[in-house]
Amino acid sequence: MAKLFNIFVTFMLISCLTFPISAIHVNAHESYVQEACSVTRYQDLCVKSLASYSNKARQSPRKWARAGVSVTLREVKLVARYLNRLKMRGNSHLKGRNRSALLDCVECFQDALDNLHKSLRVLRRLSFHRFNEQMNNALTWLSAALTDEDTCLDGFEGSRGKLISRVHDKVQNVSYITSNALALANKLATTGLKDVGDYP
Repeated sequence: MAKLFNIFVTFMLISCLTFPISAIHVNAHESYVQEACSVTRYQDLCVKSLASYSNKARQSPRKWARAGVSVTLREVKLVARYLNRLKMRGNSHLKGRNRSALLDCVECFQDALDNLHKSLRVLRRLSFHRFNEQMNNALTWLSAALTDEDTCLDGFEGSRGKLISRVHDKVQNVSYITSNALALANKLATTGLKDVGDYP
């Protein structure tokens, strides 16, 4: 009986010692992404979309900027595919002005994808000596991608219907993600590489 009691006590002690450590580990990861997302406009969405990068990015503005653009690129691709499917289907709910708006959206999202690809390529090849030039380009392309998405939304302004609402919600959500990526990239631009010892 005494032996069983000793085993039980030992088990409880181990549990008590390991749980706080793992909890601290998890909380540290949460604090990384929350700190990174504090500069964004849509913080809850930022934390949700970038939480999986927390362990790798930690306190690196460069890595968070790259993660933000990578996630944005992935989400924009999904919306672009959705818009293309609607275009190919020739949906009866999207006629006249709404059909024209859809076609404009398809073009806008193709342009947004091009801008995001260029921005991500730059962020992957940052150089200390060309940093300011590279970041100016990256921010310009990210801003252009956000403008593309806003232009898509403007085309459906005043229109009604379930399908149009669905399109609006998808485009608006991805515009929020793009806005967050732009904020993260701007944070990197203002922090710089030298100040944080964050070389590529």
